[in-house]
Amino acid sequence: MSAIAVVGSGAWGTALAALYARDGSAVRLFGRDAETIAAIGAGRENPRYLPGIALPASICPTADAAEALKGASLVLLVVPAQSLSEVAAGLAPHLRSGVPLVLCAKGIEQGTGRFMSDIVAGALPGRPLGVLSGPSFASDVARGLPTAVTVAAADAEAADALARRLSTDSFRCYASDDVRGVEAGGALKNVLALAAGIVAGRGLGASAQAALITRGFVELRRLGEALGGRPETLMGLSGLGDLVLTCSSPQSRNFAYGAALGRGEDVTTLKLAEGVYTAAIAARLAAKTSTEAPIVETVAAVLSGGLTVDAAIQRLLARPLKREAG
Repeated sequence: MSAIAVVGSGAWGTALAALYARDGSAVRLFGRDAETIAAIGAGRENPRYLPGIALPASICPTADAAEALKGASLVLLVVPAQSLSEVAAGLAPHLRSGVPLVLCAKGIEQGTGRFMSDIVAGALPGRPLGVLSGPSFASDVARGLPTAVTVAAADAEAADALARRLSTDSFRCYASDDVRGVEAGGALKNVLALAAGIVAGRGLGASAQAALITRGFVELRRLGEALGGRPETLMGLSGLGDLVLTCSSPQSRNFAYGAALGRGEDVTTLKLAEGVYTAAIAARLAAKTSTEAPIVETVAAVLSGGLTVDAAIQRLLARPLKREAG
């Protein structure tokens, strides 16, 4: 029986642990939150992140990194971008050489502008590395509902092998060798989901929502290419597919956060969505690469307090008319 270590006991980490446990893998789920780990062990449920979803009894939850990684032939890193560097460094003493690491979270490190593969390459050099991303809600995957994603590695054959290893009857993985494109799509769509949430929360209608998603995709593709991604990757599951999902459902934390902003609610009590961290660095990357990204820049300005929601909407509507292409 293959052994998989899942590092990160949030909603997505828990969902992946459930997916592979049901598929017959021996799964150890590592988390630094001892209360959550204890709750999973006692009640076979993650009440904080996935309430109401029963988890397989075969999942072994642990707060001990050494125990989680012992004998694992595959490690899924499901850790937010802003804490990945610290977590990866802590795993180093317990990782066997040659064991593939797969990044399953999305984002850009706020202070440095590093993508997650760069963070891991710095903290855990020389390790086989993959990136998994695509349109997927944790609750759907945890329940075994059909889902398709992309898994990328710099070497095409390694990507093929990971896609075979990570696919199940309900979870289909398409292989890619465009790591940067997959990462860029996953990170940038979070910022655009905030914008879509603002439009929905402000009650601007379905037509405005469709326009925002469409023009947002133009920015995602434009900036993703400027950062090294390939157009066909950004048109795929990890780009367009993920954008459509997260811009159209309150199940998306980024969409829900944006909707609260649009309604004028106090968001200080909400859990911060990853797009809140990503917006400012995405805007800086757009400026650095001389890439036109007005929606990304406007979201960053709203989050920083530089623009009100109404002023942001007026700014976008007042942009000069232009031909659609480009």
